Amino acid sequence: MSLSAPINTSVTSQQQLLSCARGETPCDLVLKNGRVVNTFTGEILDQDVGMFQGRIAGVGQYSGHSEVNLKGRYICPGFIEGHIHIESSMLSPARFARAVVPRGTTAVVCDPHEIANVLGIEGVRYMLESGKNLPLDIFSMIPSCVPATDMETNGATLNPEDIDALLDEPGVPGLAEMMNFPGTIGGTPAILAKLQTALDRGLLIDGHAPGVTGKQLQAYCGAGISSDHECTTLEEAREKLRAGMYIFIREGSTAKNLEALLPLITPESAQWFLLVSDDCHPDDLMAQGHLDHILRRAIALGLDPITALRMVTINPAVRFNLKMRGALAPGYLADAVILDDLNDFIVHQVYKEGRLVAQDGRTIDQHFSPMQTIKKDASLTDSVHIDWAAVDFRIPARIGKIRVIECVAEQIITGMVELTPTISGNEAVADPARDLLKIAVIERHRTSGNMTNGFVRGFGLREGAMASTVAHDSHNLIVVGTSDDLMHAAARLIADSGGGIALLTHSDSIVLPLPVGGLMSTDSLREVTQTLFELKHLAEELKIKIRNPFMLLSFLALPVIPTLKITDKGLVDVIAFQTVPLWVE
Repeated sequence: MSLSAPINTSVTSQQQLLSCARGETPCDLVLKNGRVVNTFTGEILDQDVGMFQGRIAGVGQYSGHSEVNLKGRYICPGFIEGHIHIESSMLSPARFARAVVPRGTTAVVCDPHEIANVLGIEGVRYMLESGKNLPLDIFSMIPSCVPATDMETNGATLNPEDIDALLDEPGVPGLAEMMNFPGTIGGTPAILAKLQTALDRGLLIDGHAPGVTGKQLQAYCGAGISSDHECTTLEEAREKLRAGMYIFIREGSTAKNLEALLPLITPESAQWFLLVSDDCHPDDLMAQGHLDHILRRAIALGLDPITALRMVTINPAVRFNLKMRGALAPGYLADAVILDDLNDFIVHQVYKEGRLVAQDGRTIDQHFSPMQTIKKDASLTDSVHIDWAAVDFRIPARIGKIRVIECVAEQIITGMVELTPTISGNEAVADPARDLLKIAVIERHRTSGNMTNGFVRGFGLREGAMASTVAHDSHNLIVVGTSDDLMHAAARLIADSGGGIALLTHSDSIVLPLPVGGLMSTDSLREVTQTLFELKHLAEELKIKIRNPFMLLSFLALPVIPTLKITDKGLVDVIAFQTVPLWVE
């Protein structure tokens, strides 16, 4: 899909559009008696919106072959998500579209980084192809860090030549978040070569620079990177804004930064902000919504509704050069969201290129392509390859302290604490009474036998184990538990399912299969959510104190988010950007 919205661009169709705009001939469809939100001026005007062959003919007073009386409801541009990993919804692109379009989302800019780390170029092209013929425009930034670091084993590599080829694909605005900020700042040739592939084309480069400040930030931005979605404090966001970065404010299933960053938004700075989800679990999509939920949250925290709306319409359209989107204006795509009010942002209707595609929370199925069936291709559906003979969760005892990952509530950052472990016999073991659990990462792409054992604090699990093949960014198998036997059982359960999420005890077990790359289901939002509900209910029964333990678990193997993480190659001190031993020397 082109970024320039090349629909109805023949001379004849243009002439017909202009005839409608001049009021000489009726439009195809007119939304009458609405209150139009103008995202250019911030005004709300009592006007009609005339549509012709998927585009807006004019805004004012119009007649049409078909007219819809909105009875004073608000007409807004379709919502645009500026940064999301669709894979984190655990839904295929078609299923994802069915989930978010009724919530008002008509376009997303995604980063298929997750599936690229499992399947490489084929994974990226699967996402691009799967997003076609949907009433949702899916634009894919090209992953810049596959693998993210050399401190983990992933399933594939995107080198500068691969990125160069993918940047020429239709529907690509630029290069996705550059997570290797130390390599960028230090001028690593391989990193600069990747950046240059986008710069040579005049394309955008998104950033990922948690906690980077001072001259390090100046160098990072100087490499051509112009956005960041990792700000957690007002001071950090202010410095990055001053350095010329767009600030993407996350309010997803795990990272929630809206309340902390909201005071930075002023009339002078608002154009440089986007509201994004980054990662959104299916149960949150079902219960809360998508961008409509973030808008409600922003309004509740005191943000002006029109300012908030601009941050999911015109701001992302300008940022990503999405032509003829983000506003209701002549010649623009006829993407419109009908709202009852600008406080609750309850979506009444959604129009995509002039067609009614959703109403009152339900899709109009004739506008959605049939549900895709994933071909039985081993590269897509057979991605869990483990050398079970090499799997060993035992940790030999030593005298001294160990480094422990400490979870931080509602954040994907972690702490690092040094504790004296609990010893049983000649092994360091989990101690649920101290909230000290074992954690392990097992390489699952190449049958290498790589694995790392460690400890984590903060889950509160008293008995059981949880495991997942969703483990950013390399998506190896990650498992946490109160005993070696339960951890082994949980790992085998999801491996036998072709990937997924599992939680078990000595007497009960639940698994959510994710056969596509070990990341996504082919089931519906409702079906996936139901299984997640059962998983969460069991987690509550087990007294796990993290609100979304499975999302948090998926980030404990991410070695680009401070402070202490774990990969198949070892514990990673993200600040030092190097592996460190479990035992403190």
